[in-house]
Amino acid sequence: MTLKFYYDLMSQPCRALYIFLKMTGIPYEAKEVALRKLEHMTDEFNQVNPFRKVPVIDDSGFVLTESVAILTYLCTKHKKYDWYPMELKERTRVDEYNHWQHLNLRLSGSTLFRTKIIIPRITGKPPSSKELEKSQKKWEESTDHLENIWLTRSPYLAGNHITISDLLGVCEMMQPISAGYNYDTEKFPRVQDWMERVKKETQPHFDQAHVVSMRLKEKVLQDEKA
Repeated sequence: MTLKFYYDLMSQPCRALYIFLKMTGIPYEAKEVALRKLEHMTDEFNQVNPFRKVPVIDDSGFVLTESVAILTYLCTKHKKYDWYPMELKERTRVDEYNHWQHLNLRLSGSTLFRTKIIIPRITGKPPSSKELEKSQKKWEESTDHLENIWLTRSPYLAGNHITISDLLGVCEMMQPISAGYNYDTEKFPRVQDWMERVKKETQPHFDQAHVVSMRLKEKVLQDEKA
């Protein structure tokens, strides 16, 4: 049976997994779940994932609901060891970043996006400038960790070549960017170079994964000019 992939490309880990599947050529059946339409809250989707989140995979009845677990499972099953190395220390470097990102880059970027985009849509009220400033500061701190810790020891987040860590990282960086933010390229030159490398190596799939995000960015910037 073909792998079923449940996703919405407004989700950062969904984009990372989408790019991975395209890059590796692992066959899958696309199952789009429109978060904006609350399709993840339906009884039907609850049967797939009681946590009501994406991404999810169903591999012939074996269901996984966490993005990092999905990526490592697929790498191991399909022997994609360039993305998730077999050698213990190299693999552990990938695991190290993947564990770090949850409460750092992922949390800070998601919070900034939620504060700027999602909460105002739910409440019908403009975002709090105080909360935006606080969230942006946290995101910049995480970006600084990429610049001055992760990317000082290797050109990619977990070594000398692209891995699943880079897919997760670059998609998390893109979330606040889709909300109209950007990082200081002079302050974070390693981050800039790394992002450009990852984008180049994953084309055309990177751009395909970010069509909706970039459309949102254009709308946000237009609204801010109005």
